[in-house]
Amino acid sequence: MSRPVSTYRVQLTPDFGFQQVAEIAWYLRDLGVTHVYLSPILQAVPESRHGYDVTDHSRIRAEFGGAKGFREMADQLAAHDLAIVVDIVPNHMTVPVPESGNIQLWSVLRDGTASPYAKWFDIDWVDGTVAMPVLGDATEPVRDGDVLRYHDHEFPYPGHYRLVDWREGPGYRRFFDVSSLIGLRVEDRDVFAATHEVIFWLLDEGLVEGLRVDHPDGLADPRGYLARLRERTGGAWTVVEKILIGDERLPQDWACDGTTGYEVLNRINRLFVDPSSKDQLIALYAEMTGWPTDYREVMVQSKRDAIRLFFGAEVARLAVDGPVEELLVAMPVYRAYVVPGEEPPPESVAIVEGATPDRALAEQLLYGPPELVTRFQQTCGPVMAKGVEDTALYRWFPLAGLNEVGGEPDAFGLPVEEFHAYAATMRPHSMTTLSTHDTKRSEDVRARLAVLSEMPEEWADAVRGWSARLSFDPHLDYLAWQNLVAAWPISADRFADYLLKAAREAKTRTSWMDRDLAYEDGLRAFAHRAVELPVGEFTAAIDGYAMCNSLGQKLVQLMLPGVPDVYQGNETTDFSLVDPDNRRPVQFPRVPVTAWDAAKLLVTSQALRLRRRLDPAAPYQPLVIEDEHVIAFARGTEAVVVATRLPVRLAARGGWGATTLTLPPGHWRDLLAGGVYTGRIPLAHLLNRYPVALMERTRRSEWSGGPAEEGLRGANEEW
Repeated sequence: MSRPVSTYRVQLTPDFGFQQVAEIAWYLRDLGVTHVYLSPILQAVPESRHGYDVTDHSRIRAEFGGAKGFREMADQLAAHDLAIVVDIVPNHMTVPVPESGNIQLWSVLRDGTASPYAKWFDIDWVDGTVAMPVLGDATEPVRDGDVLRYHDHEFPYPGHYRLVDWREGPGYRRFFDVSSLIGLRVEDRDVFAATHEVIFWLLDEGLVEGLRVDHPDGLADPRGYLARLRERTGGAWTVVEKILIGDERLPQDWACDGTTGYEVLNRINRLFVDPSSKDQLIALYAEMTGWPTDYREVMVQSKRDAIRLFFGAEVARLAVDGPVEELLVAMPVYRAYVVPGEEPPPESVAIVEGATPDRALAEQLLYGPPELVTRFQQTCGPVMAKGVEDTALYRWFPLAGLNEVGGEPDAFGLPVEEFHAYAATMRPHSMTTLSTHDTKRSEDVRARLAVLSEMPEEWADAVRGWSARLSFDPHLDYLAWQNLVAAWPISADRFADYLLKAAREAKTRTSWMDRDLAYEDGLRAFAHRAVELPVGEFTAAIDGYAMCNSLGQKLVQLMLPGVPDVYQGNETTDFSLVDPDNRRPVQFPRVPVTAWDAAKLLVTSQALRLRRRLDPAAPYQPLVIEDEHVIAFARGTEAVVVATRLPVRLAARGGWGATTLTLPPGHWRDLLAGGVYTGRIPLAHLLNRYPVALMERTRRSEWSGGPAEEGLRGANEEW
C-alpha cells in the first residue's frame, strides 16, 4: 500500500458525489496529484453538506452513490493512476435521529443500560436515564405510536431518557458544545470494530489507501486508538487532525504519519507577514475598536466565557476539588497527553503544573482516578476550540490573516532562518496545507491581508476613511473592512452571512444562543452598504503584491517535506471566508480568468508534477541569501525553490539590486519561466517573469541550445 505523494481535498455533498469525482479524474491526474482526499463517506444526515454527522457506520452514504458508486469511482480514478484517502470520524456520531437513522442510539434511548449498544456511547446515567437537551419552548412532546415527537426531534416512547432545556449540558460527552453529536467509546474494541467495518473493508479491497482522522483529541486514548488502527490497517498512511500550538510537536508515540498540517500553514503564513508593523497595527486595532492591545487578556476572558456559556456540565462532571476552571483557562495547548496508570511524560507534567499554582489539583489530574484523568484530557480541547478558535479570534484581530486554526494572532512574522530550522525537521509523510474546509480564510485572502502588514499607514488612512463614511459596530467594523478588502469582490449576501457568523462567534453583541435580532438586522444592512463603497480600489492597488505572496506561499508549501494537499479550487485563486463560505460548489476543470489564476495554476501543476518525480525523503537544504526578501531551499540534489517575500518593501527599495543566488552544482531548468541556469544568478533576472522560481536538476541532453551560461535564459516579462 503506497503513501501519497500529494492529495487533493474534495468536499462531497448530495450535489457532488462519487460520480462527479469520477468525472474529474482526468483533470486531477493532469494537475499532478496522486491521491484524491475525500470528506467523510459514511452515511450521515441525508441533507448534510459536510458528512461529520454520521448516522450509520455500516453504510457508504447513499446520497453520494453508495457502495456501488464508490467502487465505480475508485475504478475510474485508478484508471487515471489516482488512489483514494478518506476522512474518518471516530469521535462522535449524530443525535437525535429517527429510528431509521442511528439505530444504536435509538436502542440505548429505548432500553437504557440493557441495550446491547449501551457501551457505544460516553453516557452519564442518572437514575437510569440520560439527559437530552432539546426543549426550547412551551410545546409539549406528542406521542405518535411508539415514537415521541418534539418539533423535528424523535425519541422512542417510552424510554430511558429525560428531555431537558436545550441550553443545559447533555448527559453524554459531545463534540465541543454541539449536543447533536454524541461521543463514541472507540476505546472499546467491539465499538472500534463496528464503527470501522466499512473503512477496513475498503482498505482490505485496495479501494482506499490512506486515512485522515478527525479530532483525535476527543478520544479517551488517542495513542491506543492509533496503535489499533495501524495494526488493523497494516500500516496504511494515516494523518491526524491534531492542532499544535507554538513549538508543540506531535507525540512521538502516536502510530501515524503526521498531522493535517495546520502548524505548517501558520508558519508559512507568518513567513509572508512583516513583523515591523506589529505595534502600529495593534494600535490601529485598539483605536478603531476600543479593545485591549493585549491578546492574552482577551484570550483568557474568552476561554472563561466559553466555560461559563457552554461547559458547565463538563466541568461539573470532573467532580474535582480546586480551581479547575482557571486551570482549563490557563492550559496553553489542546491536550496534555496523560495515560491513566502510566507515568506522565515530563512535558505533560510541566504543562499541567504550569497552568495552576494548586499542586493538589495538578496531582489529581495527572495521577488521580483513571476516569478523572481521561475526562480532564477530553475537556481541554473543547475549551481551547470554543474559547480561542471560536471566540478570541473573533474579538482580537489587528491583522485578521493571523487568526487561523492553531495560529497565534499576536505572533507577527517569522524569520527565514527560523523557518528553515523548522522545515529541516518536518516528517516526510506528514500532510501540509494552506487551505482546508475549516480554515478561517482561504490562502489568497490571507495573501492579501499579509500585504497590509507592509503598508500600515496606507491601510490606516483607508480604513479611517471608510469608517467615517459608514459605521455600525466599531468593534466588528474593523474586522469587516479587513475581510471586505481581502475577499473582494464579494456579494452583499455572502458578506452579510460572514459578518453574522463572526458577530455570533464573538458573543459580544449577539450569539448563537442569544440572538439580538435588531442588531443582526442592522449588521446585514451595514454589509449591503459597505460593498457599495470603493473598497475594491484598495484591493486592486495591493493585488500585485498579494499575487506575489500567494504564489510564494503556494510554492513553498508544495515543495516542503511532507505530503502537500490542495484544497478544492485552490489551484487557482480563491477568496473564500470561513465555512460555509469555503464549502461552496467548485466548477471543474478550473479555467484561469486572470493572470493571477494562470500563474497559480502553473505553479501548482508544475510543483505537483515535480513532486511525483522527487524522492519524498529528499532532505530540506536551506540556500542562504543575504536578503530578507527571499526564501530559497533545495530538496536533495534534484529541486531548487525560490520565492519572494515582503514585496512592498522590496519595491520601495528599488528591487533586487545586485542580490544573487548561488545554485548547487549542476544545470537547472526553470519549470515556470523556462531557461537553464548554472552557478550564480542575479535575482533581478531569475525572478523577472514570476516572483517565484522552481528549478529541476537536468542533464545537458535534456535542454536545447548552447552551453549553459551563468544567469537567466529566457525570462522576458516583468511580474
